[in-house]
Amino acid sequence: MTRFRDVLRNKNFFFLWLGQVISNFGDRLNQMALVALVYQRNPGSEVALAKLISFTIIPVFIIGPIAGAWVDRLNRKNIMLISDILRGVLVLSIPLFIRLNQILLVYLTIFVTFSISRFFIPSKMAIIPEIVSKEKLLVANTLQDTTHMIGNVVGLVVAGIIVNIAYIGAIGGFYIDSVTFFISALFIAMMAHRAHVKDVGEELRLTGEAIGDSLRKSIFSEIKEGLKHLIAYSDMRFIVYVFFLLMAGIGAVSCVIIVFIQHVFGTSTRHIGFLGMFLAGGLLLGTVLYGKLGQKFQKRTAIHISFMAGGVFLMLFAIFVSRYPNIFLAGFLVGLLGMSISPIMACTNTLAHETIPEEVRGRIFSSLEAVIHLGFLIFMFIAAYSAKYVNRFWILIVVGMAFTISGSAGMLAKKR
Repeated sequence: MTRFRDVLRNKNFFFLWLGQVISNFGDRLNQMALVALVYQRNPGSEVALAKLISFTIIPVFIIGPIAGAWVDRLNRKNIMLISDILRGVLVLSIPLFIRLNQILLVYLTIFVTFSISRFFIPSKMAIIPEIVSKEKLLVANTLQDTTHMIGNVVGLVVAGIIVNIAYIGAIGGFYIDSVTFFISALFIAMMAHRAHVKDVGEELRLTGEAIGDSLRKSIFSEIKEGLKHLIAYSDMRFIVYVFFLLMAGIGAVSCVIIVFIQHVFGTSTRHIGFLGMFLAGGLLLGTVLYGKLGQKFQKRTAIHISFMAGGVFLMLFAIFVSRYPNIFLAGFLVGLLGMSISPIMACTNTLAHETIPEEVRGRIFSSLEAVIHLGFLIFMFIAAYSAKYVNRFWILIVVGMAFTISGSAGMLAKKR
């Protein structure tokens, strides 16, 4: 039986994995630094935070199709190497723009940085089967996912503490994040993998054609093409509903809950990082428990129960933390929230894989990703602007009630 250490003996995979462990910590630093930046300039503003987050999500719509065309035609190791170097340089420039008070340039830099990430992520996913044998592929992916989740747990709390230190702050967080990109690039450069490289002229020609085809496709045409296939599968309508509801709810609370925590505990990132650790830990524990016990439940039943429980724990979090601002009580409730919603992703992804024929998965998943990110953006801004007029407590309560009512209605409909 293949074990983690057997996969790590593969030097190519080991260098890729180690680089991503370090880069993942950098991502958490970047995340906390952005939150701290908004807190310093616009304390208590959900709208300012929503605007910043939107610059990290919009590349999914605009750059995704173009990035896919490049990844399928160029050397994936080189794409990852160049992406890390470019992202390191870009993040290194953010402190300069902050000191010059050029916030628009900060936003544009963030947009370009996350646009480059759209090239890196599919390249990393596509290169793993090239450097790992088929019989070790499952273990390699499991190791990647597990260390990513553990890295989120540790990275969030450490990053939150680091960025909250007075002499480091948001600017220091960006400096450290840029270093992690350069370290990741170094490990990628050490990979001995050499993908087959076409003649340079031929490669450029194919790349130009791919980019031209991608540019002619807007996000709306991508959604339209995928929706034609979604209609053909009845189970996909349920999957779209679940994903949209989940991401709309996450979008609605994403900015509000950050400012809610900052207001209750009076810090910019330290308590957010601490609670993020509990949330990631709950997600990890919930995934493990569902993996062992989930086969006893039908997938739709598990999804409905998860929505009901997730809504209840979100409401309990808002009620108890607003009245009794104890960080350990808040962490316990956030952990339960993570545990309760983790089966939703596992069940929905499995249903999608069981439902969608292999030959149309790319188009359907592309459309599905666009739809759920659109839901996230729309409800993030609705909640952010609503927070100007409605207490943040009630926004969290309303989202929790929506989750609970949706889950309960789903259970009743299933019984009928």
